[in-house]
Amino acid sequence: MFKRLVLALALLATAPVYLASASTASAATPAVATANVNLRAGPSTAYPVVTVVPARAHVVTYGCLANYSWCDISLGTARGWVAAKYVQVVYQGAPVVVTAPVARSVGLAVVAFNKAYWDTYYPAYPWYPRWAAYPPYAVPPPYAPRVQSHSRSVQCVNGTCTGTRSTTGIYGGSANQTRQCANGNCTATRNVVGPYGGTASRTRNCSRGDASCSVTRTGPMGRTGTRTHIFGN
Repeated sequence: MFKRLVLALALLATAPVYLASASTASAATPAVATANVNLRAGPSTAYPVVTVVPARAHVVTYGCLANYSWCDISLGTARGWVAAKYVQVVYQGAPVVVTAPVARSVGLAVVAFNKAYWDTYYPAYPWYPRWAAYPPYAVPPPYAPRVQSHSRSVQCVNGTCTGTRSTTGIYGGSANQTRQCANGNCTATRNVVGPYGGTASRTRNCSRGDASCSVTRTGPMGRTGTRTHIFGN
């Protein structure tokens, strides 16, 4: 009971600062951290840590995700996300964890997390360029597609067949492959570009005449290796 009273008094003591106008009250709500908790750059434990919010620290809450699992807060000049279960606001005179009814009563808005948020608050951090390496805040289920676009075609003319495939991933990487076969010989070339611009390639040549295949691979660092296999040996 004493702990709840201390938290309530701490919240009420800071309330006047944020109640200067109705618009400010709806955008920023005073709150208290219930434990030492990581302030993260996005609403998931997969995002990097901005700082650590100490237990009982006074924070400002700007809103929460639609399911009230994570909230957007600030601690001093640091801005980021914490799990809602670690944040308490004053509701009907007592400190309580944020839920949908509580959020509506205290003026907490439903907010979203996106690239604009990332670009606003984190350009000075070393992990800022790695936006695409972190998952979206709404993590897709295991069966969700990892491919943004895919195309495939095959064309045969005068005894020569050419097939192409192209795939783009949800994080920006791509893969393109071309295969051509004629007169018992086939050549297939695949080029891959990662989401950060790294490249790799593979070229395979197979011949029915001498029953052999050779494969040449080039890695992201430019190193190249070739291997030849003769079938039947």
